[in-house]
Amino acid sequence: MSNNIDNDYFCDGITEEIINALTKVKGLKVIARTSSFSFKNNNVDVRHIGNQLGVATILEGSIRIFKDRIRINIQLIRTNDGFQVWSQNFNRKLDDIFELQDEISLIIAEQIRENFGHFDISNNISIIGTKNINAYKLYLKGRAYQLNWALEDYIEAINYYKQSIAIDKDFYDAYFALSRSYSILSSWGCIERKTGEYHTRQFLNQGLKINSKSYLSYFSQSSLSFWLNWNYTKGIEFLKKTLLINPSYAIAYEGIAEVYMATNQLDKALLNINKAIEISPLSPNHLFTKGNIYFLDKEYNKAIVYLEECLRIDPNFTLAIETKLACYMLLNDAYNFRDYIAKMPQLIAPEVCEILFCLINKKPLSTPIESITINIEESFKSIYPWHFYFLIHTGKTEQALQLFEDKMNLKIGQLVNFQLDPFLNPLREYKRFQLIEQQVLSSGLVAVNKDTAYNIPKENSKPLNTAEIAKYKLILENFIKNSEPYLNPNLSLKELAKNIALHPNKLSWLLNAEFNKNFNDYINQFRLSHFKTVALNPKFKHITILGLAYDSGFNSKSVFNTFFKKIEGITPSQWVKQNSN
Repeated sequence: MSNNIDNDYFCDGITEEIINALTKVKGLKVIARTSSFSFKNNNVDVRHIGNQLGVATILEGSIRIFKDRIRINIQLIRTNDGFQVWSQNFNRKLDDIFELQDEISLIIAEQIRENFGHFDISNNISIIGTKNINAYKLYLKGRAYQLNWALEDYIEAINYYKQSIAIDKDFYDAYFALSRSYSILSSWGCIERKTGEYHTRQFLNQGLKINSKSYLSYFSQSSLSFWLNWNYTKGIEFLKKTLLINPSYAIAYEGIAEVYMATNQLDKALLNINKAIEISPLSPNHLFTKGNIYFLDKEYNKAIVYLEECLRIDPNFTLAIETKLACYMLLNDAYNFRDYIAKMPQLIAPEVCEILFCLINKKPLSTPIESITINIEESFKSIYPWHFYFLIHTGKTEQALQLFEDKMNLKIGQLVNFQLDPFLNPLREYKRFQLIEQQVLSSGLVAVNKDTAYNIPKENSKPLNTAEIAKYKLILENFIKNSEPYLNPNLSLKELAKNIALHPNKLSWLLNAEFNKNFNDYINQFRLSHFKTVALNPKFKHITILGLAYDSGFNSKSVFNTFFKKIEGITPSQWVKQNSN
């Protein structure tokens, strides 16, 4: 709300860090940044958001920065009815932002648990690798560029990440971000391979020296293993380690899908990209990847459905634009192919694609082959190496095989799906192609055998044994009866747990497992019972119904009315009227 672009990066970073912190709470499903940010600054009904994202609760808020102060307003809202479950304001010095993010994340987690159900909460869930506000701001600015997923923006991202570590040499997140940026740029031929790989390893190793257990450290190692080395087994191994630490990191599921795509295991790829879409249903990346899986499986019409969904969210998503054109080409759909070329001026090589369409579908050439100038090396800096495909389909087989071998030795990103790439089909019958394929697969794939999507191991142990359950149920019931803590409108799970000398995580579990209630429903039942008693007592008839509700421990009119109607099926005033006679 500050109308300052630098603050916008910063506020997005704060929001994302709260998302990341909440994803660390096991048992809590949190939608990823890409999908939740699609509603930023839009006045959309929460019920619509709930349906779009498949969530029961929205965390909504605003951030205002003025000079050295930051004000954050947040509220928790149910998506089925728009009911505001809880709200709070925070007003602090800007330098306190790191402690504030952790505090906010913990408070939000507590409120969700009190209102919806059990999960364990640790003492700290927001961990940022720097305490320097300026280093953090530069990192977030770099991250904003990196998240554009445009290769040229990676250069801008790298510049900001380097400025960030120049201020704080121990900021490990920035080192990991630099490593990933260099691995992508060098894999896709945007920078010189040896230089890119050197920087990838250099920044990764520097980050690992500071923190080798961060989920981003494992994710960065997976990028190096898969995109640069085509080591499929190592890539999957590091991605699974990423998910063990951050189970809601949808990009890691997408990474696993990409490894399975590269190794011709499309059923497994589909299962994992569906996991990613469950976490981030409005991510253009995930929707593109799902479309690409169908493309590689030669189900081009299905592919177009997901590519169009991707482009609806991000009309400039280059990979989806080019892949959709490829679908029309391989479907031999001349009308849509030419209509698409006419409507999409951002296509990389329309003239080359026109000839490819004719060659693949055995149509008369609209343009003489000799009139086309091709630049293979430049083509391999684009998403699709159309000029290389042109070489293959114009019958320059020996030259094409030599180029294929050279690029495969470099493990270039454009050929990562070489096993299923339909444009390589004319080369597959040649022994040289088959030998290269065997060599790559034998060196990179040891065993990626499971037939399902990767699932996070579940913890099944109970925090309390049978004797402890009986003991603490009795202690809790006696404390409620004798001390009436529910009359305190600010009573929290933590405070109740302290009074009965039980850890809050264990009390939360006990309420859910043994009483089948979340904390607020458990406490509000006693408040409701107390209200009924005093509401029917003649000596309190001069007090309003709402006044009696507050005296019973309810802290808002809406909470009281909503809970009362849920339990009794009628309004409080109707109940009092029926029971006063």
